[in-house]
Amino acid sequence: MEKQKNSVGRRKEAVTRVFVSKGSGNITVNDKDYKQYFSLVYLQNQVDRPLRTVEAADKFDIKINAVGGGVKGQAEAAMLGIARALVEINADFRPALKAAGLLKRDPRSVERKKFGKKKARRSYQFSKR
Repeated sequence: MEKQKNSVGRRKEAVTRVFVSKGSGNITVNDKDYKQYFSLVYLQNQVDRPLRTVEAADKFDIKINAVGGGVKGQAEAAMLGIARALVEINADFRPALKAAGLLKRDPRSVERKKFGKKKARRSYQFSKR
């Protein structure tokens, strides 16, 4: 049997460690089923999107450790981690995953608050008189 492959996915403040091994299609996030952990359907779809892209939804068992950020960031980080692990397992998956845009790390994150302002860009109200 092939050894399990692991990879890391990141998005905003969320970091996920993904462990992929041969199996029957079970996905667990922090020792819970991913459908229980990500209660919203569109987040569940994001997590299993790399598997559906390469038509391998029932060939691998995936264990995910998610830390930091919010639920949406964790789901997107898991998506990137799974895609990276699948490429590590089989390089033939790369063109399909790349075409679907699943191997890109989304660099957007929260802009820091600046001094003299209420938020990152929001200023105090200006009064001429």
